[in-house]
Amino acid sequence: MSLELPKPIAGYIEANARLDLEGMVKHFRPDAVFTDNGKRFMGLGEIRRLLEEEVIAVKAIFEPDTVREDDGDVVLEGPAHGEFPGSPIRFTYRFTIVEGAIETLEAKVWA
Repeated sequence: MSLELPKPIAGYIEANARLDLEGMVKHFRPDAVFTDNGKRFMGLGEIRRLLEEEVIAVKAIFEPDTVREDDGDVVLEGPAHGEFPGSPIRFTYRFTIVEGAIETLEAKVWA
């Protein structure tokens, strides 16, 4: 399914599909915050480490199948699959875009 996404989000998703760490990181603002199931990672260094350890290491690829706007944010839902227990697992990703880059990304596993 092809979804209409803002450029930085589309770039992040495309880079994730290639497991391209630098391609994912480059779409974040320097002061971005990534919240992964309630745990906050602040700034590019922490986000890079999170992605390296929790995405690249287990080959986790997120494949959004729905998109909606909610209070100015872009919300994606879909499965992530990879080499981790329970794969695939459904996630909700909530993005805030500021000045053409990802300012916040909140990822939650569906309960």
